[in-house]
Amino acid sequence: MKITLKDGKILEYSEPKHLYEIAGDISEGLMRASLAAEVDGKVLGMGEVIESDATIAFLTFDDQKGKDVFRHTASHILAQAVKRLYPDSKLAIGPAIENGFYYDIDSEVSFTPEVLEKISAEMKKIVKENLPVRKIIKSRSDALKYFEEKGEIYKVELISDLPEDAEISFYEQGEFTDLCAGPHISSTGKVKAFTLTGTAGAYWRGDEKNKMLQRIYGTAFTNKADMEEFLAAQEEARKRDHNKLGRELEIFTTVDVIGQGLPVLLPKGTKIIQTLQRWVEDYEEANGWLRTKTPLMAKSDLYKISGHWDHYLDGMFVMGDPESDKEVFALRPMTCPFQYQAYLSKMRSYRDLPLRYGETSTLFRNEASGEMHGLIRVRQFTISEGHLMCRPDQLEDEFKNCLEMTNYMLKTLGLYEDVSYRFSQWDPENREKYIGTDEQWAEAQGTMKTILDDLGLEYKIGIGEAAFYGPKLDIQIKNVFGKEDTLITIQVDQMLAEKFGMEYTDSDGSKKNPYIIHRTSIGCYERTLALLIEKYAGAFPTWLAPVQAKILPITDAQKEYAHEYAKVLRTNGVLVEVDDRNEKIGYKIREAQLEKIPYMLIVGEKEIEAGAVSVRSRKAGDLGQVSKEDFIANITKEIREKVR
Repeated sequence: MKITLKDGKILEYSEPKHLYEIAGDISEGLMRASLAAEVDGKVLGMGEVIESDATIAFLTFDDQKGKDVFRHTASHILAQAVKRLYPDSKLAIGPAIENGFYYDIDSEVSFTPEVLEKISAEMKKIVKENLPVRKIIKSRSDALKYFEEKGEIYKVELISDLPEDAEISFYEQGEFTDLCAGPHISSTGKVKAFTLTGTAGAYWRGDEKNKMLQRIYGTAFTNKADMEEFLAAQEEARKRDHNKLGRELEIFTTVDVIGQGLPVLLPKGTKIIQTLQRWVEDYEEANGWLRTKTPLMAKSDLYKISGHWDHYLDGMFVMGDPESDKEVFALRPMTCPFQYQAYLSKMRSYRDLPLRYGETSTLFRNEASGEMHGLIRVRQFTISEGHLMCRPDQLEDEFKNCLEMTNYMLKTLGLYEDVSYRFSQWDPENREKYIGTDEQWAEAQGTMKTILDDLGLEYKIGIGEAAFYGPKLDIQIKNVFGKEDTLITIQVDQMLAEKFGMEYTDSDGSKKNPYIIHRTSIGCYERTLALLIEKYAGAFPTWLAPVQAKILPITDAQKEYAHEYAKVLRTNGVLVEVDDRNEKIGYKIREAQLEKIPYMLIVGEKEIEAGAVSVRSRKAGDLGQVSKEDFIANITKEIREKVR
């Protein structure tokens, strides 16, 4: 048999070989470092036997897939330790995740920090025992019997969902055997460095109707130094976490009696959103976008035309009983069907296109409670939404213009270097999820691929990530903990115009449906605010800061001067506060520093005599005495130019 390696080199064997033997033939170092191997696109454990021609790439801890295999084994070590210490606990699932692993467990024991210490100590024993990890195959009936006898109700449920003729893999290490698709590393002794990082509640199978389990999180590395470096970075991330910092800086809060996923923006957060919104709206209008203002809700009839009623109902807030009420309303999850009505308000000619409608839209989506996260994932949010109707010959230029506008905004905000691009396509194997014909999807995706390739854009492909009516370019970004979300979307839609009867009269007098581009320019304002809090650790650029300068009079004698200058600054568009409390100046400075104010203006008798202020910059430190006029000129220039 011929084994083709990643570098193109070919090895030939006359008999079957274990993967670890093949790695050893290449080098002893590779055999020691390899955690698994990707064989013809499938990840396998090093103990698997290769019997025919194959293409093989060996995976070490430097590869994400290698890390996943390593950490998956760490999750089994965690589960084994829990079962040793608390035998009545029931195990659910325990996968590897991007930066670690977790295991969901049903237990009467509360996994407090003290209990986690005991579990961690037991895990260390299991690692020291260096237990071989062995794969076992059982029939579905034998697998059910095995876990029924052990009372592992969650494993029984998982197996019951599998086909009758399924062959089911187990992995055994010492006395512990777990249901698992694998693969795993060869022994527990390889997990040299690990730590349990915390706990959380998690509904079984992510369904809030099911029982709440306890989820234990952890991470694992091949050496302690790398783990300590990672944990230090995580600690820094916690300091930047918008959920923590946003509350400390009085940007937003949440209230139980209002509801989960419904944050309250406080004055400072509201001011930042207002600054962003005015900037976005002004820029869009300068680039040919017309403003609309459409209702926050509509009858079900509108959503039935668009397809949302059939394809998105679970994500909508519905008012009324669809079975009995004549008129049922729903809060809007997106603005497109509303803006189409603006297009339909009169007849359109090819000369009217492109027609660009923009709106600052408040939307409502019924996210699952387990998905809520600060300002990043919420149930009510505001988005810079727009829909562009154009002719086929205009599509590429208009798509490019939308992307250029988005990139300009990302660069201005300082987020451009943090994003990646995903070409989200449909999944033809999940046909009921989408509207339109196979031919329409092929045309839409082919058109969009041509556009993206012509732009030279580097992107990943996401199968099954398309909207139900068309493919899209998702601009992705990660929060401080590495969790990826979509920040901005630009979609090509060749289907909804026909469903809504949107037409234009072409130059030859024929009626045609326009192409539609759905786009956001800055995305969801709440999510963008969360990312900006984390990006700048709350120390916003001056143009975005909710308080851009704070005047600090040294004594009561300077209060009047401070307030008069504050009026002048406000007249020039500067967001300013005066701290005229009866406190020492050092205390006032420290308070302003904690609030991350860009400029502190200290006022004493010398400053009054000179008609000046003493300026302390958050970035540059003490700038000394500056005339009032010069400070206004400097700060307004910084704000106007959106300096970061």
